[in-house]
Amino acid sequence: MKETRRTRQVSDVVRAELVRLIREEVHDPEVGFATITGVEISPDLKTARVYVSVLGPAEQFAKTVAALNHARGFLRGPVGRNCGLRYAPELTFVEDHSLERGARIEELLREIHQGEETKGPADGSKDEQ
Repeated sequence: MKETRRTRQVSDVVRAELVRLIREEVHDPEVGFATITGVEISPDLKTARVYVSVLGPAEQFAKTVAALNHARGFLRGPVGRNCGLRYAPELTFVEDHSLERGARIEELLREIHQGEETKGPADGSKDEQ
């Protein structure tokens, strides 16, 4: 989806409202430690893809996203009303693994850096005087 200034602003408002609603209104134990990492909204503002990251194992990730998708009808009305939108967007919650990928890349870079420190100079020669 092409992001415009307007869709970016609406996405930010929808994200903030969803964070508030999930924290204060959703009392489903399956939701767990969910973090809304982003919202992509369509140019007509009628559909929104909500990216969710979850602290915990893969099973918890799937359960949390399923619980949020189950609660999307409950969340849709307040999002439309509280965000001042003419139409409440149809919400779809999807897993966001970018934090995990970022942590894995950081770990690999740290391992590479530690490996270079133990090897010494790149050409293998010793400093002679």
